[in-house]
Amino acid sequence: MDTAVQKGHPKGLYLLFMTEMWERFSYYGMRAIFVLYMVKVLAMDDAKASEIYGSYTGLVYLTPLLGGYLSDRVLGNRRSIEIGGILMALGQFLMFFSASASGGSAITLMWVALTTLIIGNGFFKPNISTMVGQLYPKGDRRVDAAFTIFYMGINLGAFFSPLVCGTLAEKVDFKWGFFAAGVGMIIGLITFMLQKNKLLVDADHNPVGLPTKKFGIAQFGMVIGAIAIIFFFMNFKTMFQSDLDIIGYLIYGAMVVMPLIVLTDKSLTKEERDRIMVIFILAFFVIFFWGAFEQAGASLTIFADRQTDRTLFGWEMPASYFQSVNPLAIILLAPLFSSLWLNLGNRNREPSSPKKMAIGLSLVSLGYVVIAFAVYGLGMMDKVSMFWLIALYVIHTMGELCLSPIGLSMVSKLSPLRFSSLLMGTWFLANAAANKFAGTLSALIPGGGENGEVSRTTSFLGFQIVNLFDFFLVFIVMCGVAAVILFVLSRWLEKKMHGIN
Repeated sequence: MDTAVQKGHPKGLYLLFMTEMWERFSYYGMRAIFVLYMVKVLAMDDAKASEIYGSYTGLVYLTPLLGGYLSDRVLGNRRSIEIGGILMALGQFLMFFSASASGGSAITLMWVALTTLIIGNGFFKPNISTMVGQLYPKGDRRVDAAFTIFYMGINLGAFFSPLVCGTLAEKVDFKWGFFAAGVGMIIGLITFMLQKNKLLVDADHNPVGLPTKKFGIAQFGMVIGAIAIIFFFMNFKTMFQSDLDIIGYLIYGAMVVMPLIVLTDKSLTKEERDRIMVIFILAFFVIFFWGAFEQAGASLTIFADRQTDRTLFGWEMPASYFQSVNPLAIILLAPLFSSLWLNLGNRNREPSSPKKMAIGLSLVSLGYVVIAFAVYGLGMMDKVSMFWLIALYVIHTMGELCLSPIGLSMVSKLSPLRFSSLLMGTWFLANAAANKFAGTLSALIPGGGENGEVSRTTSFLGFQIVNLFDFFLVFIVMCGVAAVILFVLSRWLEKKMHGIN
């Protein structure tokens, strides 16, 4: 066995762990209160708030394509992370000013803040994930375990942020929730900048993630151009009084174009092309997983606010608190899953990455089976016990641990080094499509009127959604069918991975 495999994890992993933990504190703090802010403060209806949420979170995962490209060609991972952190902190403080303002200025500041957050995330997210893989030698079996540890650590931030930002937002004022999210991002940025030169080295103690070229006028122009384009897209419907979903066309179009661009590169060998094709195929199935999972920040938050009994010992829990269930479950369950994969690997019985991801899709479908059972026959003004919603989040977390860290590790292992950040950005493109899809699906949640009657019904692919049971049934069928298809394809995908699990 390679001696590198016998050693403990490098210290650089724990620096990335801490940096991402604070970034997740910032991001999840924003996510926990954003829809409630739009509905309760800006007085938007559920459908419009869900649409904006989907566009924001979708673009958050689209811009890593730009960040990954500039990192690979010019900036390097370290500088990209710093630029991203600065922009995201600025975006959170702009949200603070938005919540402090009123009328049209509040909405304008919100658009500026969202644009800054979206671009900042594009620089930050693909690069910090890529650096985890760079700390280890090729073929090191610790990589899956490292990504699971990384994934567990970042969820410490995701656990505390709804409690801190949610309490400040729902019990004091929404602006202080956004302010706290900005402070978290500043702490993560300072932590990274103070320790990067000492700890971010590979197994041979060579620095990783250094810039490859100087940041020139052309690259600066790309960033400014991206900011202008994103701001334009976010405001397109308002400026032109149009119902055209230009952001959806942008995201789904990129999902089609990127495989054509990457797979037609003449420098790729047959094995490299096969492995990259596996990444794109699995990315397609990821859309269904995250489209259902990311209801947590939209329709499930609305459900928690309106139709979940949140009273505990006479105290009403803020609706945003339920978003802490998922990261807490990750913290508790991630060591078990990491140990499970290692033990199964030692006995040559570990499922392949495609099979793990199919299991993840099955579990997210099961979570919706549980909540559908809870709401069956429920009136629009009735409430269910909070423990049904908690059960859904725990089951979804088990699915997430089968899919998300495994997917990150898989991209790291299957990607040619010269395309590593770009392909990580492409992987996040699937998350972009999924989050945009999640906003579209969230807008289908039926609205309730007084005395329990339904004031708004919706439909999806001809299926009429009259009540919450119908709404949750959409996710059960969608994820269940996707899981079955992926199980059937898994053996063929394993062959295309050419020995890399």
